[in-house]
Amino acid sequence: MQKLYVAMVGLPARGKSTLARRIRDGLLAEGIQARIFNNGDMRRAMMGAESTEPDFYNPDNSFGREARELIARRNMQQARTWLAEGGEVAILDATNASRARRALIEKTLNDYPVLFVECVNEDPLLLNACIRRKTTLPEYAAYSEEEALQSFLKRIDYYQTIYDPLGEEKFWLCVDSTANRILDERACEGSPYYPAIREILVSVWVHSLYLARHGQTEFNVQGRIGGDPPLTAKGRAQAEALARHLRGREVEWVFTSTRLRSHETAAPVLAERPGAHVMALKEFDEIWAGDCEGMLYTEIRERMPEVTAGRNADKFGYAYPNGESYAILRERVQRGLRRALFLAGDSPLLIVGHQAINRVLITLFLRQRSEDVPYIYIPQNQYYHISLTPRRKVFERIPY
Repeated sequence: MQKLYVAMVGLPARGKSTLARRIRDGLLAEGIQARIFNNGDMRRAMMGAESTEPDFYNPDNSFGREARELIARRNMQQARTWLAEGGEVAILDATNASRARRALIEKTLNDYPVLFVECVNEDPLLLNACIRRKTTLPEYAAYSEEEALQSFLKRIDYYQTIYDPLGEEKFWLCVDSTANRILDERACEGSPYYPAIREILVSVWVHSLYLARHGQTEFNVQGRIGGDPPLTAKGRAQAEALARHLRGREVEWVFTSTRLRSHETAAPVLAERPGAHVMALKEFDEIWAGDCEGMLYTEIRERMPEVTAGRNADKFGYAYPNGESYAILRERVQRGLRRALFLAGDSPLLIVGHQAINRVLITLFLRQRSEDVPYIYIPQNQYYHISLTPRRKVFERIPY
């Protein structure tokens, strides 16, 4: 059977390593022997702290340029040897930013086809978060946070000076790594692994997602809509119960909305996980009720009967006056989910959302008629646990 090299391509902080792991894991799940050969791991082992300095990546630095090529050649040789000894798909995880480097790969690894996979990510929020996360790596332990940030940004600048998008290579895929979407390709026809890799690239990967609604608020008790109320005593007890229930479960990322009730619900979970990453995303803010914000449902029925009639006729498509509908909401919630999943990578994550937000989030994983979305039950003492890969699909609601 014909074997395959997969070579990742892209600037730093674009999601290459996460995608490389998914390709490997997806192929292994199909019984295909796949292994990652990471240039960065070899660089750190061979060069140590010296290779952390940004000038190591300066194209005009002959020492750094020659060292990087030596590392690339050694990694290619290891990949070639592994395929010769029984491996099936060798994945080269590196920037491979220049056309010259990719030409070297094609020339050196000429025993089997080479498929290049380019990762594209132009979301400024994600780029900033990913770059800042890179500064927490062990190789930056001797740097202050700001020094590490400036060092890594300078490294990216050097890569940008030599970066060439794919196009001249024989086989390639260009992927939006934030949206699981293939943007363009030159198909590797005849490879038995290519169809499986394409499916892996377009699949949503969620190893473990906990989706919870905030605890009870005074507005919930009163029947008011929207606003930014705090939790009631019962709501705080629900937040503590959620934290107890998740105790012992791995949660590395916690995403909230920008609303107080979401933050207060997440606080007990975070108190037990000082090392967890936390981020508030406006995309997870509750549906905006516009002119109806803070009103009682009874007040809306009495003072704005046209709103009640409009929502009763089409609750999914009807937008509050100067506010949102579920149809409008879906786009921003989908953007928020893409951001959360990209940042978390394959790490377990918790999203503390709101009733309408969680309704939409659920439908992004399950096929659901649009008109049914506003009627999905979202209790405040239960959470959803979701695990989704090409071969494993788990969706369950768990009381706590």
